[in-house]
Amino acid sequence: MDRNWLSVFIAAFFEVSWVIGLKHAHDFLTWTGTVISIVISFYLMIMAGRKLPVGTVYAVFVGIGTAGTVVSEILFFGEPVKLGKILLIAVLLVGVIGLKTVTVDENEGGERS
Repeated sequence: MDRNWLSVFIAAFFEVSWVIGLKHAHDFLTWTGTVISIVISFYLMIMAGRKLPVGTVYAVFVGIGTAGTVVSEILFFGEPVKLGKILLIAVLLVGVIGLKTVTVDENEGGERS
């Protein structure tokens, strides 16, 4: 995995952080962490989008962020586990992995998908 894709995955991690922060922040410190997570998340996504196809970067970013947020809410905040929700997250992750697999880096050359 190259540096640009690593940036997308780290950006998605920070996306999970700020999305959870929007729901659970309650004081200056937690709101500050939420804002910092937003800035880092979007900065990394924008930087990756300069070298990778923007549509694919955004789809992977949102897909991983969505799956991570749902899983985090289940694990850390007592959100109920529903089979349908888990199956749909699995389908989402298969799509994200598929997009990443078929996307060609500018640095690698070749035909773009």
